[in-house]
Amino acid sequence: MKNNIKYLAILALGLVACEPEFDNPIDEAGVYSSGEADFSNFVALGNSLTAGFADNALYITGQENSYPNILSQQFALVGGGEFTQPLMADNVGGFAGQTERFPPRLVLAFDAEGNPGPSLYTGAAPSTDITTNLGVSFNNMGVPGARVYHLGFPGYGALNPYFGRFASEPNATVIGDAVAQNPTFFSLWIGNNDILGYATSGGVGLDHNVTGNIDPSTYSPQGLDITNSGVFDATYRALIGALVSTGAKGVVLNLPNVTTLPFFTTVPFAPLSPLDPSFGPQIPTLNATFGQLNGAFAFLGVPERSIQFSTTGASPVVIRDESLTDISAQLVPVLTPALGAAQATIFAAQYGQARQATANDLLVLTSSGVIGQVNQERFDELVGFGLTPEQAGQLSVNGITYPLQDQYVLTPAEQSSVENARQAFNTTIATAANANDLAFYNVSNDLTQAANGGIPFDGGVITSDFVTGGGFSLDGVHPTPRAHALVTNGILNAIEIAYGATLPSVNPGDYGTVTLSNEVGAN
Repeated sequence: MKNNIKYLAILALGLVACEPEFDNPIDEAGVYSSGEADFSNFVALGNSLTAGFADNALYITGQENSYPNILSQQFALVGGGEFTQPLMADNVGGFAGQTERFPPRLVLAFDAEGNPGPSLYTGAAPSTDITTNLGVSFNNMGVPGARVYHLGFPGYGALNPYFGRFASEPNATVIGDAVAQNPTFFSLWIGNNDILGYATSGGVGLDHNVTGNIDPSTYSPQGLDITNSGVFDATYRALIGALVSTGAKGVVLNLPNVTTLPFFTTVPFAPLSPLDPSFGPQIPTLNATFGQLNGAFAFLGVPERSIQFSTTGASPVVIRDESLTDISAQLVPVLTPALGAAQATIFAAQYGQARQATANDLLVLTSSGVIGQVNQERFDELVGFGLTPEQAGQLSVNGITYPLQDQYVLTPAEQSSVENARQAFNTTIATAANANDLAFYNVSNDLTQAANGGIPFDGGVITSDFVTGGGFSLDGVHPTPRAHALVTNGILNAIEIAYGATLPSVNPGDYGTVTLSNEVGAN
C-alpha cells in the first residue's frame, strides 16, 4: 500500500529566484546617522539563523545573505567597518567526505511525474574540508547547531566543526572569541535550538523543565532535549554580561513560535484520500478489521480511540500518542476471542497508545516521505513473529495499519512543552535587554504574522507557506534571503528606537527565495 501525499502547489515559478539582488539605491548622502551606537566593529553571535544556514546546509550564497551581513552593509553607511564571515568553500553545502552527517543543500526539483519537491543537490560534490581551521576570527560568529550553553563551552570546536573552522585555539569558546574582538556593537540571537531539536524530532527528547536536570553536559548529544529554563536564564545573562563588559551596545532577538514554521504546518493531519488508488479500495477491508479493535476500545471505556477511514473525504492518519495510557495489556484478552491470541497480541502492541490524528496535532515535514509506506523495521519484526510477508506488509503501513511513530508527530502535550519553554526563554531575553539598555527586536511577532496572512512589502507578501511563501528555505525551518532581509529591517527599526539612529531599510523583494534545479538525486 502506498500513499502519495501531494502537498506542494507551485503555481507560479516566478516566485522562485536563484540569486539575490543587492540594489538599495541611496538618493541622499549624509541623511543617515548612527545615533548613540558605534558600528565600527560589529560582531554577530548566534546559531544557524545567524550563520545563514538554509536548505539544510551552510553554503556561500546563504552566508552572504545572512541578516548580519545585510546589516553590515547598512551599517557601512554610518561608519560601520569591514564585516567578515567564515565562508564555506562552495555553494553546494556540506563537508567533503562527510555527506551522511553533513549533506549538500536541498534544491527544488521535479520528479518523473512532474511533481515538485526538495531534493539533494548533486550537481557537484562538497569541497569544504571539515578539518581545516581558517586561522582567524570573524565578525559573523553564528554557529549552526549551537545552543545557549554551547557559546561558553570550552573546546566546543571539537564537537562542532562549524565553530572548529574558526575557533582561535582548541579550547576556545564562542563568547570568548567574540569578546576578544572588542566589538563596539553586537547582535545576539540564540535559544532556538534549545527547543527546536525537541520539536522537529516530534518530542522524542526530554523536557528538562520537567526532569529538573540543570546539567547540560548530560543533555541529549543529538540536541533533542528542551533546555531547563533556569539554565537558559543564567547562561543567557552571563553571555550578555560578557558582551556589554567592554562598553559595547547591541541588539537581541527573541524566539519565534517554532510551530508556526512550515516544517510543522505543511503536512495535513488528514492526508489519506479515498481517491488514492493505493488506499481507497482498501478502506472497506480496513474498516472491517478495525471494527474488532474499536469494539475493544468501547468495551474498555476509551471509544474516543476508535479508528475509522472515510470513503467520501480525507481521513486522518493513525498515530502513536505516548501521553495516552498504554492499554495493550487490557486489549489482549478482549481481542483474543475474535482474532486469536497471536493476532490479538500484535494488535494490542500496535494500538495500545494509538488514535487518529486531529487538527491539534502537527505532522512534521519528514512524515510526508513515510506515510503510506511499509515500515521495514516493523515488517521484519512481524515476519520474525511468524506472519507471512503479505500479512506483515498489511500490518506495517505507516500511518494506516502501523501508527505513525512519535518522531513524526508533535502532539498537543509536546507543543505545550515547547511553548512553555519558549515563553520562559523570551522573558529572560526581554529582561536582559531592558536591564542593559539594549535594542530588542520581537521577531516572534513578525514570524507569527507571516504564518497568519503574511507580511506585505514593496512588490509582494512574505508568508510561511512552504516553498511558495518566500519566507522559508526548503528545510522548512531556516529563512530565505528574502526573510533575512525582513529580519534585517526589524533589527534596524529596533536600533533606531533604542539608540536614535537613522538607517535605511532594505527591500525584501530584492532578495531571492529558493533554488530550482533538476541536477538532483533521490530525496
